[in-house]
Amino acid sequence: MLAGAITGLVLVAFGKSMQTGSTPAAAVVPESIDIPSIEVEADLMKLGLAKNGEVELPPYEKPKVAGWYTGSAVPGEKGASVIIGHVDTKTAPAVFYKLRQLRKGQTVKVERSDGKTVEFKVDKIEQVHKDRFPTKRVYVEDGLKLVTCGGKFDYATGEYMDNIIVYASKA
Repeated sequence: MLAGAITGLVLVAFGKSMQTGSTPAAAVVPESIDIPSIEVEADLMKLGLAKNGEVELPPYEKPKVAGWYTGSAVPGEKGASVIIGHVDTKTAPAVFYKLRQLRKGQTVKVERSDGKTVEFKVDKIEQVHKDRFPTKRVYVEDGLKLVTCGGKFDYATGEYMDNIIVYASKA
């Protein structure tokens, strides 16, 4: 329910693998995310592209788990690193429920499988309509991006109309 349709199409336009980090994705992966200011501590799962070309989403059955898009850089390496999580489910808040409450300068930590914890500082938070999703900024430009749904809920489609995107750079 994020901006999967648009991002999938643009990923093809920019090249399927935008990983530009110096460490192979198979060797090091992000394992968890910690955002103290909004009380988020969550495991990360791997997300790829679905058969329809859209970026996969974490399963709704695991609302407290976020996902790292494997076509993006490992957090802490050069390139765009993208972590996606749900804002809520039909019955309860999910992992990125409070994401919109983050503020510039606050800390996001990502623990990796190589034992490193990479710290990021929030640069900017934006809310954008899904039709105007900034694909290049999210999936190509350097830095960590956290993405969830937000804005008004469209009951006819069962989806939020906007995305909340947090941009962060290495501290």
